[in-house]
Amino acid sequence: MTSFMPVSDRTSETRPQRDAAGWLGLAASPTFALMAWISAGDDMMCASGSGLLPVGGMAWMYLLMGLFHLAPWLRLASVALRQGAALTSQIKGD
Repeated sequence: MTSFMPVSDRTSETRPQRDAAGWLGLAASPTFALMAWISAGDDMMCASGSGLLPVGGMAWMYLLMGLFHLAPWLRLASVALRQGAALTSQIKGD
């Protein structure tokens, strides 16, 4: 079973460097989501009730940054789905 490596396999990088870069890539999106939630909470406390959504510009920026950094999570899900499908086909005998 191979482990998930979000960074391309280059011979110039050592394995710890690739592992650290992979974990850092996975940490970005949840961090931005948390920052968006905190910013939205601050905006909601300061909002005077005007507008449809009482969320300011910083919360939207953090949400967009979180979306842009979803690629490592999508790669991880793709690898997990492929490995699950391969395991299922092995069990069924396909």
